[in-house]
Amino acid sequence: MAYKRYDPAAKSMMEIALLYPGPKAILMHRISHFFYKIKLYFLARMICEMCRALTGIEIHPGAKIGRRLVIDHGVGTVIGETAEVGDDCLIFHGTTLGGISFEDKKRHPTLGNRVIIGAGAKILGPITLHDGVKVGANSVVTKDVAAGETVVGIPAKPI
Repeated sequence: MAYKRYDPAAKSMMEIALLYPGPKAILMHRISHFFYKIKLYFLARMICEMCRALTGIEIHPGAKIGRRLVIDHGVGTVIGETAEVGDDCLIFHGTTLGGISFEDKKRHPTLGNRVIIGAGAKILGPITLHDGVKVGANSVVTKDVAAGETVVGIPAKPI
């Protein structure tokens, strides 16, 4: 339903369910996340890899994804293991929620609720984008962003 509300190009729920990559990726993530939580890591990663091959979207099974996430177009989107995504977020294609270290700790971003990430943006490190943040296309964000701010550029700065 989140896709139908968001995308005026979506003509039917059947079209969304069968032809949109985002809902498939989120469903497969929810399944892989279940297996990840019960420590069946190989099975969880196998489902993740099948999802990537099918949709072009890679969501690590350890990532925590909120409700009503919309991944628009999706190809090239990567969400890392310790990333957390709040409710009602919108992520465009080519986005990375990535880490900047290989230490076994929180190393990926946390998105609050109603965050919008433009195409090609890179959100890097254990930072927080608070509720209502908007990130411009191709921006690189490496620092926390306060609620309601819009950031653009490399490095991303508020506008």
